[in-house]
Amino acid sequence: MTWITTVPLADADATLRRAIESQRALYPAEYATPVHPVAGGETSEIVASHSLIPDALYHAFATFGVLMSPDLPLSRRQHEMITTMVSETNRCKY
Repeated sequence: MTWITTVPLADADATLRRAIESQRALYPAEYATPVHPVAGGETSEIVASHSLIPDALYHAFATFGVLMSPDLPLSRRQHEMITTMVSETNRCKY
């Protein structure tokens, strides 16, 4: 649960919906189904926390989609290894 005001998907205007859909479209196919689905097709809390600024939401989360592109020379395993090491280095629990 976020501690800031968010805009529920049901209340999203066209700009916010477009930002959410556009960033989701960049994710590789294996990310199409969330590991921890949110009821009603809502966005995850981390995405919802950006819902007041749709352009920031798109750019922040589209970056991940582009970095995970299957067109890049790294394999999925290599991506996971890199993210694990970065998280460990940053002492991130995720």
